[in-house]
Amino acid sequence: MLHGRVALVTGGSRGIGAAIARRLAGEGAHVAITYARAADQARAVVTEVETMGVRGLAIPAEATDAAALTEAVERTAAALGGLDILINNAGIAPYGPIEDVTLEDVDRTLAIHARAAFVLAQAAARHMGDGGRIISIGSSLAERVPSPGWALYSMSKSALIGLTKGLARDLGSRGITANLVHPGSTDTDMNPADGPDAPQERSYTALDRYCDPDDIAATVAHLAGPGARNITGTSITVDAGTTA
Repeated sequence: MLHGRVALVTGGSRGIGAAIARRLAGEGAHVAITYARAADQARAVVTEVETMGVRGLAIPAEATDAAALTEAVERTAAALGGLDILINNAGIAPYGPIEDVTLEDVDRTLAIHARAAFVLAQAAARHMGDGGRIISIGSSLAERVPSPGWALYSMSKSALIGLTKGLARDLGSRGITANLVHPGSTDTDMNPADGPDAPQERSYTALDRYCDPDDIAATVAHLAGPGARNITGTSITVDAGTTA
């Protein structure tokens, strides 16, 4: 359980991020979330978190703004009494033929998926002691790309593998773990299980189904807890068998 621990979940106003925030709160953690534009949704998540008897906080922060991300870490630590768990979740899903990808697309995607995770981990580690947890949300597309159009997205998520392994070595002597969770197709508003691409995506899985955001949140909660104290520098895939 996570009673009294403090967590920051980026991109926590919806989808996987919101599910993680709720799960961590349900296990006793105080939870801050960041959001870019969905202020009403972010407030709703905080309200739900607070009904579980813990403190919640919503912080506006664009994932491309390094200063805003660092400030989000500092605000979390100041308002909630420290920082024990960082969840790098905020993301986008660029898709299209390689010929159509612009350098602006590359820079923005890498900033949101890779640079933001580095900046946040660097800032969060200053507040963490023994038992600290840094968990990033990657993608099964970092390990297997079953259809065209995902080169940029896959590249950006693959960068988190190296970051996670490096953080594990850099921070392990302080008792801080770093891990990566790779979701497969997950039923969110970005990729609904009843969307036009869903039948094809399900066909890639061994279980013939989408994941639910709560499936991802359950794995994240385990990694955030004491039972995962000897798991670090690794990737765990939750994808209904897409990479099997």
